[in-house]
Amino acid sequence: MTSTDHFDVIVLGGGQAGLTAAITAAENGASVCILEVAPRAMRGGNTRHTRNLRPMHESGAFPMEGAYGFDEYLDDLLRVTGGETDHALAELTIRESEHAITWLQDHGVAFQAPLSGTLHLGRTNAFFLGGGKALVNSLYRFAANLGVHTVYEATNIDLNISGTRFIDLTYQQESNTHRISGHCLVAAAGGFEANLDWLEEAWGPAARNFLVRGTPYNKGNILRQLLDAEFKQVGDPDQCHAVAIDGRAPTYDGGIVSRVDSVPLGIVVNNAGKRFFDEGEDFWPKRYAIWGRLIAAQTDQIGYAITDAKADGLFMPTVLPPLKSKTIDGLAKQIDIPAAALLQTIDQFNAATISGSFNHQALDDCRTQDLLINKSHWARKIDTPPYSAYPLRPGITFTYLGVAVDNQARLQVGSGNACENIFAAGEVMAGNILGHGYLAGIGMTIGHVFGRIAGKEAAKHAH
Repeated sequence: MTSTDHFDVIVLGGGQAGLTAAITAAENGASVCILEVAPRAMRGGNTRHTRNLRPMHESGAFPMEGAYGFDEYLDDLLRVTGGETDHALAELTIRESEHAITWLQDHGVAFQAPLSGTLHLGRTNAFFLGGGKALVNSLYRFAANLGVHTVYEATNIDLNISGTRFIDLTYQQESNTHRISGHCLVAAAGGFEANLDWLEEAWGPAARNFLVRGTPYNKGNILRQLLDAEFKQVGDPDQCHAVAIDGRAPTYDGGIVSRVDSVPLGIVVNNAGKRFFDEGEDFWPKRYAIWGRLIAAQTDQIGYAITDAKADGLFMPTVLPPLKSKTIDGLAKQIDIPAAALLQTIDQFNAATISGSFNHQALDDCRTQDLLINKSHWARKIDTPPYSAYPLRPGITFTYLGVAVDNQARLQVGSGNACENIFAAGEVMAGNILGHGYLAGIGMTIGHVFGRIAGKEAAKHAH
């Protein structure tokens, strides 16, 4: 590329949000270039690790089951966010999500029947055949056929913004610096979950014990530049989608496979051998989104999910096998926590359990009573060896600190006015809707809906 290169629309980020924006802009007559910081083999951002999105739908047509209407969807969102959401944008996202499956199918993405088990989401979530990487590959193929130009390993992107208007940018590739101009810019480059220094600013030293489920390339470069340019900020630096994942997972790029689904089927203790939250709460809308933050609040940011043989086979197997022992004492030694404390916790838990009709796919009546922290559902005595332990650490999926947008995906300035030619989609603006908490699959929904809006509006503005 030369210094004279120009496109109608430049898209920063090659995940689902960026791809959707690029495709939509191209379909509306714009010349489009995607800048992706990752190499081709690692393209796609956090989308590579996803499995589903959450669409509104009134029928149970494949790949969905039953109906999931607007009111129920909105109620679920308000529950998990505690009302911390831009209501107008939330409602827009939900209504527009109704078209997501058809649009994706029309652009080469295939779906599969939902998975069953402890987290059965067939009525609310549509699962991609082959997961997020297959979706990414399908959308890249479609984009290429439309003439969308993609630059991989585009690093050190430096935006030239005059006032609130995008002019051009420079980037590096293979030690060479390139300049590219455009009528419009779509920021879809994610957040900063892979930037441990930035996480530490928000979380303190505890952040050094966090693991990153998502891409190692989301360092927050573009977000930082937009905030430094004084575009309106949404969300807090310490708000994020944090899941309890296998503590033995790699620091970066752990993905879906690092999640541990055994939490509701046993107990969770900290490194003092004590329980600290209700493992049997109604987690369906949230998919364990609270557990990452709970573990982050524990000493050394570590916890252990403890189950017995009765739980085996009732949840998705983990990639790394659990630590096992025929005795609680032996298990405690393996995970290096006080055996007496763990034995006491389990003995007290067992004594408090109330038998019921166990059903791991429903909110059953198996619970405890008279404990300081009771378990609401799925409470069964931990008394059948071998016993298993899964180390847990906070796994950061994506961050909520971002830029404010309007219903046309335009960046907002402090005065409440909209930026003329900069749009945003995906994680970089998800904090408008997710001020707090998480609803399974909605990250992909936000990326899809605002990717389409940003692409359409950018193409319109470019012409």
